[in-house]
Amino acid sequence: MRHDDDDCGAGPGTAPSARRVRPRLPGWARTVRMRLAVTYSATLFGITALILAGVYLALSRTMVAAPLDPVTVKRFEKKPDGSIAYRPGEQFQAADLDTVQHAVNYTALQTLRDYSAVALAVMFLLSVVVGWWVAGRALRPVEAITRTAQEIGATDLSRRIGATGPHDELRTLADTIDGMLDRLDRAFSAERRLIEDVSHELRNPVTVVQANVEAVLADDQADRAQRAEASAVVLAATGRMSRLLEDLLATARLRSEAFTDQEVDLAALAVGAVRENRAVAGRRGVTIAERTHPGPVAYGDANALARAVDNLLSNAVRLAPGESVITVGVGSRQGWAWVAVADEGPGVPPEARDRIFDRFYRGANGSDDASGERPDGSGLGLAIARQVAESHDGHLRHSDHGPGGSTFTIWLPDRTLDRATNRANTPPGGDPLEA
Repeated sequence: MRHDDDDCGAGPGTAPSARRVRPRLPGWARTVRMRLAVTYSATLFGITALILAGVYLALSRTMVAAPLDPVTVKRFEKKPDGSIAYRPGEQFQAADLDTVQHAVNYTALQTLRDYSAVALAVMFLLSVVVGWWVAGRALRPVEAITRTAQEIGATDLSRRIGATGPHDELRTLADTIDGMLDRLDRAFSAERRLIEDVSHELRNPVTVVQANVEAVLADDQADRAQRAEASAVVLAATGRMSRLLEDLLATARLRSEAFTDQEVDLAALAVGAVRENRAVAGRRGVTIAERTHPGPVAYGDANALARAVDNLLSNAVRLAPGESVITVGVGSRQGWAWVAVADEGPGVPPEARDRIFDRFYRGANGSDDASGERPDGSGLGLAIARQVAESHDGHLRHSDHGPGGSTFTIWLPDRTLDRATNRANTPPGGDPLEA
C-alpha cells in the first residue's frame, strides 16, 4: 500500500482529519531563481529597515520630544495670516520656548516614522523586483548551459557549450562540462571502433568455419583426409575466436579497474611466464634465455601484470624465427622496475612503430606481421599489455634489439626504491637488456 508524504508521522489510529497536511508550494516557488530572489530581496529589505530604524532611534535618543499639553495650547491662538501668538492677556514665559521645541521635535519624529514606513513598503516591492531580475541575470548562463546539455544526445556528442566571458565559477562549470563531453566523445568513439574491429575479426573465422562445414563436413561424399583437414581448419578458427574472446574479457576487466592491489615480485612473475611458454617455444625451435634476479617489486594486480608479460612473451614465441633466442629480463633503473622481452626478429618497421599498440593493427600490406601479433594471435596482446602498464602508473616501450629484433619493456614504479631513490619522471629509454 502506498502512503503519501502528507500522511507521514500519523499513527495508525490517527483520524484522517487530524493528520497534519504539509502545504505544497507551486513549482515556480521551488525554483532556484525564486530562492535567490527571496534571498536578495530579504537582504536588501533588511538592510534598509536596519538603516531607517537606526536613524530613528539615534534621533529619538538625542532630542527631547513631547507633544504640547492642552494647557499650553490654550495660551496661544492662530492669526488669520497663519502665524501663532499669545492670546490677549497671556504673558511670555521662558519655558514656552522649550515646550515649543519639544513639540517640534515630536512632530519631526512622527513625520520621520510615517515616511519611513512608506519607504519600507516601497522598498519591499522594489527589492522583490530587483531580486527577481538579479537572480534571472545570474542564472542566465546556467539556463544556457542546461539548454545546451539537454540538446546533446548520446549519439551526437560533438556539440559543446563554448562559454565565453570572464573566468568565473559559471565559466569553470561550462568548461568542465565541455571537458566531460570530450572524454565521453572519445570513449564512445573508442567503443564504436572496438565493436567494428571485433566484428571484423570475428567475421573471418566464422566465415572459415561456415565454409568448411558446408563444403566438407556436411558433405557425405568427402573422404577422411578432407574431413581431417577441414576439422583442423575449424579448430584453428575456433581457437582464434576463443583467444579473441579471452582478450576482450581481459580488456573489459582492465577497464573496470577492479584490481586487487598487492606487492608483486616481477622476477617470479617473469619466471612463471617463461615456464608456461617454454614448451611452445621448444616445438618451434626457439630458446628462451632468462636474465632475472630477485629484487624489483611492483604494486598492483598480479594477474593483470602476469597476463601482460605473457602476452609479450607469447607474441615473441609466435613470431621469432626458428633457432633464435628470446631473452626475458628483469631489473630496475632510476627508480623504475622493468620486465623486458627481446627477440631476434622479424622486428618492427619504422612506419609501424606509432601504431603497433593499436587494437587489431595489421601491417601496411594488410597481412599479419610482427606489429599485428599474428598469424595466430588476436591482435590485442600489445594493446592489453600497454593498458595494464598504464593502469599501474607505468609504460610499455618498444626498442630495437640487435640487427633485426625488437624489445618490449614494461616499466613500472619500483616500490622497493620509493623511499631510497628519487624516481625519474619518465622511464629511461633504450633497450635495458643491452645496457
